[in-house]
Amino acid sequence: MEGIGCSRLRDFRRFMAAAAAITVVVGLSGVTAFLDPADFLALQAIRKGLRDMPGSDFLSAWDFTADPCTFPGVFCAGDHVVALALGDPRASAPGLEGRLDPALGRLSALVELSLVPGRVTGPIPDALSGCSELRFLALSKNLLSGSVPASLGGLSRLRTLDLSYNQLSGSFPASFVSSPKLSNLILCHNQLSGSIPPFPASSPLLRLDLKHNQLSGPVPPLPPSLRHLSLGSNALTGRVDAVLLRLIRLNFLDLSSNFLEGPIPGAVFGFPLAALHLQRNAFSGPVVPPQDDVAIPVVDLSYNRLWGTVPLQLAAVGRLYLNNNRFTGEVPSRLLQGLSNGMQLLYLQHNFLTRIEIGPATAALPVGASLCLQYNCMVPPLDTPCPLKAGSQRVRPLDQCPEWQG
Repeated sequence: MEGIGCSRLRDFRRFMAAAAAITVVVGLSGVTAFLDPADFLALQAIRKGLRDMPGSDFLSAWDFTADPCTFPGVFCAGDHVVALALGDPRASAPGLEGRLDPALGRLSALVELSLVPGRVTGPIPDALSGCSELRFLALSKNLLSGSVPASLGGLSRLRTLDLSYNQLSGSFPASFVSSPKLSNLILCHNQLSGSIPPFPASSPLLRLDLKHNQLSGPVPPLPPSLRHLSLGSNALTGRVDAVLLRLIRLNFLDLSSNFLEGPIPGAVFGFPLAALHLQRNAFSGPVVPPQDDVAIPVVDLSYNRLWGTVPLQLAAVGRLYLNNNRFTGEVPSRLLQGLSNGMQLLYLQHNFLTRIEIGPATAALPVGASLCLQYNCMVPPLDTPCPLKAGSQRVRPLDQCPEWQG
């Protein structure tokens, strides 16, 4: 009997030692919580890789003598961590520094992972591909470097990937184009280079934001599901008319500051856009919206090679930038009347416009409205303030205005 008692005692001690890694007493209530051993050890490794920036005390509460499921930013379901929000989410709160440990990939039930703005450096762990349940991954506004792991494109449940405002380099992973659930892909303000691969028409993508990178080559075929497309401030080339005609659901389009050329398809002005940014490219040809009234709040076509007459269909636009192009002829009176009917800004400077008709309704601009007409082939009939970058010359030289010479 004595031997049996000692054996049972040894078994009990072994059980308690094994349970110590996953059993924690919560407060004074005597309630016991169990966390999967792999998740417990992963959280310890993640904690060792990160530090609070000065002024932050987010990680000070990560005391592993307590239940990890009560730690700030840790959310559990059953015995697994399902969401991890690293850093104090309050606006302007100091973030974290350090590195992301590959142990993140051992959180097998993780659905959401986010990191607040801070100074976390180093690569994005390729081991995150082990989080097969991951649906939301946001690591923006840190100092992450290296390439974007192509393995992230293999996460079959991933819906949102936001790695913006980091120092990521290398190519755009082709694996993302076939990700079955990915609807929001935000990689802007990095150092990605190379071309953008074509997306299949069946892609569920709603938002693609790649602005402020070093991407080159043509704008590829994109899925008609897109609502938000932002490719500004890259080095993209070629025509976009065929690509854009498929994107009839867009509510935001930014292709500014590239080397795009060819005509702007008139159909774009009929899309349900809140903003159209095509400035600082090499677009050419006339602007011919198919409908009578374009009601897009912001249209910026400045710094291109557009020519022909100024389109009167744009009179209902809220802020209209047509400056630094090659428009000729008369400024439509309907456009000027727009300034009295809700238009806030009309920039026509640095074109080759020759005439403008000022009527009683347009002789005085409404308070808050902006109009700039300088450096055309006419003396501006209205003395209105222009932006400083418009320069100080009010009129083009005579030899640049053939109609005047006649």
